[in-house]
Amino acid sequence: MQRIYVNTLPKSTTSKKFNNQATLPTNSTSILRTVPMSIHDQHDEISLIKACSNGDNNAFKTIYDRHAGTMYSICLRYMNDQDEAKDALQEGFIKVFKNISKFKFQGSFEGWMKRIFVNTSIEQIRKRKIHLDVTEINTHDMKLTHTIKTSMDADKMMLLVQKLPPGYRTVFNMFVVDGFSHREISEHLGINENTSKSQLFKARKQMQMWLEGWFEE
Repeated sequence: MQRIYVNTLPKSTTSKKFNNQATLPTNSTSILRTVPMSIHDQHDEISLIKACSNGDNNAFKTIYDRHAGTMYSICLRYMNDQDEAKDALQEGFIKVFKNISKFKFQGSFEGWMKRIFVNTSIEQIRKRKIHLDVTEINTHDMKLTHTIKTSMDADKMMLLVQKLPPGYRTVFNMFVVDGFSHREISEHLGINENTSKSQLFKARKQMQMWLEGWFEE
């Protein structure tokens, strides 16, 4: 089992201090790289979470190092660029730190973290008041002519997702990748369900056009 994490370089780095003295690097140069997660790493996660809950700086840094790459990829799916994704990553880890004592050791810790970063990214988008095309589409027309089956790897697919307009991209990520229902999307984004459905339809249609062009080249 392997994890992608962000190796934070200390040079030209400022730190954000919290009340219980833990720090989170900001404005740092980050390198995504893959490292193996050992059996020991998996077994000591509970100890790390408990230590972090008690304000242990080193425990929080270890949690950051293990999970930052995965959480950054979530932020990058939603945000417009790397700078916005880094802002969401920073905010997400602040929330993880503040709420880690609430983790009940039921289910995956990484899954618990992912929900925080998805919700943080969505909150950032709401603050930016993204424009959503609310042109009405007849529900009978909301069908793609055919489904494209592709062996395109996940990284290339995500590059296409990031090219979508913000409204399309947000709904596509929430519905297709993160499993939100249209009702939940409407509540999170302050839109009605039909708008959510139309955004998803347009996102899928645009993705289909890009994929058709990709394989015709």
